[in-house]
Amino acid sequence: MCVILFAYCVHPQFPLIIAANRDEFYNRPTAPAAFWDDAPDVLGGRDLEKGGTWMGVTRTGRFAAITNYRDPKHMRPDAKSRGHLVSGYLTGTDTPIVYLEKVKQECGLYNGFNLLVGDTESLYYYTPLHNEIKEVKPGIHGLSNHILDTPWPKVKKGTQRLWQAIKEDKIEDDVLFSILADMEQAKDSELPDTGVGIEWERILSPLFISSKKYGTRSSTILMIDNHKNIMFTERFLLSDLRNWKVSTFRFHI
Repeated sequence: MCVILFAYCVHPQFPLIIAANRDEFYNRPTAPAAFWDDAPDVLGGRDLEKGGTWMGVTRTGRFAAITNYRDPKHMRPDAKSRGHLVSGYLTGTDTPIVYLEKVKQECGLYNGFNLLVGDTESLYYYTPLHNEIKEVKPGIHGLSNHILDTPWPKVKKGTQRLWQAIKEDKIEDDVLFSILADMEQAKDSELPDTGVGIEWERILSPLFISSKKYGTRSSTILMIDNHKNIMFTERFLLSDLRNWKVSTFRFHI
């Protein structure tokens, strides 16, 4: 994922509300969200190049999502795929803390990342940058390609709009998707300097990214209610780069 906006233990009916975009090179083979043949309890998209995923949930209520930490100076070409950090949790049985303790021991094998893992009782965050497992506090949060709640323009805008959206009596998927579809670039004065150059900082600054080779490949809404019902909707960019496939899954934990 490139941006994850979420409300945790804020809404009276939905303990977890997530709106997230996955950004990737257009030529990287990817499967849309589905229950996996080799792990039938796991729901999520799949990276067909390395086999991992960027975000998923299980029939038992396990959840995980990842974003890359943007640091081009320290990118290792031989690093392991970060998508396996998500799939490893979803297909396993470790508690979030036990799993993240294991990740801490192996974090040097991966390029920089931010990892969220949780279940119906808790949600935790880990990044090798701080090498500390943190329990996520109730609130409105945003995660892009720096640490949790770094106030990049897309994170500030997205969390503000998410907060407005969940104040309504009924939370509409279309409203959440409209947040994720925002293509407005930030002002140059607001851009971070992550080492990719000003042109790429501009391209990467919107919530929804579009360029010749790289951009938003899928948008996902995930909501879990007080009765442990899961609602998962994905908009997935097809290979023609013009049309979108919409898939909705609803099930009870």
